[in-house]
Amino acid sequence: MPIYAYKCGACGHAKDVLQKISDAPLTQCPACGAEAFSKQITAAGFQLKGSGWYVTDFRGGGSGSSAPATGTKSEEAAAPAAAPAACASCPAASKAD
Repeated sequence: MPIYAYKCGACGHAKDVLQKISDAPLTQCPACGAEAFSKQITAAGFQLKGSGWYVTDFRGGGSGSSAPATGTKSEEAAAPAAAPAACASCPAASKAD
């Protein structure tokens, strides 16, 4: 069952409610009793984990192998790191000047 976020337009009371999808939306605020309780639009509550999908995956027409992804970790490790920008208020920056 999904969790819906509700907020009262009259008093500002907010509450998360566990409801079935088929249940009717709540309209009466449990705090003040006004008929101004409405559902809020919220972000989805899930995370994607793992290496993910790349644009180049399965593009070869079903050969079973995917093209190598650009910017792999070994290539990133071989590239030299960019020097950080100098900060006028940093002690290291004042010693270098």
